[in-house]
Order: sequence, then structure tokens, then C-alpha cells
Amino acid sequence: MIKVAYCNIKDLDLEKAYDLLPEERKEKLKGFIFDSEKRLSCGSYLLLRKILDEENVTDPIIKIEENGKPYISNHDDIFFNMSQSNRMVACAISDKEIGIDIEKKDPLIDLKIADTFFINSEYQTVKKSEDSIDEFFKYWVLKESYMKYTGLGFLLKTDSFEIVDDDGFKVKNQNPDLKEDEEKIKFSLFDLNPYKLAISSEDEVDEIFEYNVEDLY
Repeated sequence: MIKVAYCNIKDLDLEKAYDLLPEERKEKLKGFIFDSEKRLSCGSYLLLRKILDEENVTDPIIKIEENGKPYISNHDDIFFNMSQSNRMVACAISDKEIGIDIEKKDPLIDLKIADTFFINSEYQTVKKSEDSIDEFFKYWVLKESYMKYTGLGFLLKTDSFEIVDDDGFKVKNQNPDLKEDEEKIKFSLFDLNPYKLAISSEDEVDEIFEYNVEDLY
């Protein structure tokens, strides 16, 4: 089972949203200064709650693993991951480990970032592409979705593994502890212009669902 959803939270009503949050999420909001940050945090939680409810997963208790990946402590057969970018939030739930990343393409991005953080072959692919900006963000969301899948996040160095486009995207790892992922992991990539969204999982994702902000209340 995999369900992936995304939502533009630009018009999220913070007062309505706040009343629907658990106490720990309300506490988290106190750390944000800007309403835009609060909307992303509220929207992520409410979208997660929405798709969990639709799968009859109720009253989730969310905790954080040692490496920072959140998990549902009272439903050990349900895994989830969330991502935010600009005005968009995205969530994925599954009965197996899963990672998701969404990014808004920035036409002013310095592509030297790819030289610093990507494997050289990835950087060369980006540099030689007819649309280097699009190619950069494609690799970025694929790589970050995998890093989140592992539960290591940015503890897993971006230049310690390679995303290979060989009849579908695959991962090649320098870390021997992650070698089994080379056969196991499947990547799914979606173009939500101007956003890119990628999912890392043991199963391919054929469809993702868009929600309106009113669906979250």
C-alpha cells in the first residue's frame, strides 16, 4: 500500500488549522516567526492526517527517530514521510519504508552546487542537459527522497551514492551497508511544474493525488 498526496497551502487559514493540531504540533509552531513557515508545518500535518484517515489510521502518535526521521509509534505497520517547498506540501504513507521530496525549481540556482554535492557523472549529466535547471532538480529530489528513505537524511552524504538512469532510475551505493538497496529501491518521479516530486520505495508509484486546502479542515 502506498498513497502519495500534495497540496498548495498558500491560502491555508492558520486559525482554522491551529484548532486541528495536536499539542506537540502547536508547540512546534511557536518556533516559527513567519506565517509562511507556520502554514507549511500545519499543512504538512493536516495533509498527513487526511490521507491516514482515508486509510483508517486514526489518532497517530508521531515521534522522532535518533536520526531525525519521524514515525508513528502506535501503528508500527505504517510508514510515512513528508516534504515541503515554497507553498507546496507533500506526504507519502506506506506499509514499507518510504521517502519523499518536493522542490520548486529555481531558475537562478547556481549549478556549481551539483559539482559540490553530486557524483561527477550526475554533474556531467546536469551540465550537458538541454535544460540544466530541470535536470538539476530532477537529480536533487531523487537523491533527497532516497536519503530520507534510509532514515539517515543528510547524514548520508550526497556524493556517497549515485542515481543512474538505466531503463528507470536506480541507486548505486559506495556504502556497503546500503548495497542491498541497489536491487530493492524503486524511484518514482513526477513533474508538477514548477515543482519536482520524487518517491523512493520498494514499490513504484503510478499515481499521486492533489488536494485542495479546504480538504484539510
